[in-house]
Amino acid sequence: MSNMYAASREALAQTRSALSSALGAVSAGAATAASAQAGSELFSVVEVLDGQRALRSALADASAPAAGRQALAEQLFSGKVGAEALATVKAAAGQDWSAARDLVNSLELLGREALLRAAADQSQLDTVEDELFRLGRIVAGDPSLEQTLSDLSVPAARKREFLSRLLYGKVTAVTEALAGQAVGRLKSAPADTFDQLSNLAAAQRDTTVAHVRSASALSSEQSDRLASTLTRTYGKPVAVHVEVDPELLSGLVVRVGDEVIDGSAAGRLAALRKNLK
Repeated sequence: MSNMYAASREALAQTRSALSSALGAVSAGAATAASAQAGSELFSVVEVLDGQRALRSALADASAPAAGRQALAEQLFSGKVGAEALATVKAAAGQDWSAARDLVNSLELLGREALLRAAADQSQLDTVEDELFRLGRIVAGDPSLEQTLSDLSVPAARKREFLSRLLYGKVTAVTEALAGQAVGRLKSAPADTFDQLSNLAAAQRDTTVAHVRSASALSSEQSDRLASTLTRTYGKPVAVHVEVDPELLSGLVVRVGDEVIDGSAAGRLAALRKNLK
């Protein structure tokens, strides 16, 4: 969401605060269920708005009174979503967005954050993060699967059903919900999308993600040592996700954000060939 203009970033912050307040008012015993429900219902709202251009434009029309836009949101979604999701949508409708798509994309993001909050309540956030990363690697390594999920001619519902069958019983409910929603509304390659979701899960626990390609599998001790080194380097906790890539010959390639550290034999050979030229 970093490409949004300042008005939309402020609108997102205010809407996020409304969601947090609504979920914070729920009793401790019902918090997890409320977060999961709010996330799923916000996804449903996004689906409705995706299919109704006039409607999403009306909710994001900064020239119309905020109270009128909120009344419209109330009229449309009251009784169809729970109190927490409704409060979030009404808060979003009351903000000034730079573009209607920013409102819709922000509701999608907040739906994801609500589901991740449910995972955190169940101490599953690190599991969800890892599952999403692994899913990204599986898809990246299977061109047929990636093509199926990317195919614009396949209806979103069918993609979600296909992925649900693939993941059922193998991942947490939150991972399945996040991945299923994402494939129905792809903005980038499926593998990249799952990586972005994994990074979002890491961000919820204030952790940076290091994507590591290794010529061979790392032991738990090696992985922990690498995580400790990167944590000292970047000054915050770093989660290490390792993908085995025999083509590296030996060594590692570590990517943290836009920074790449290539300590592989293949990388050194490539650098040598470049220097020789």
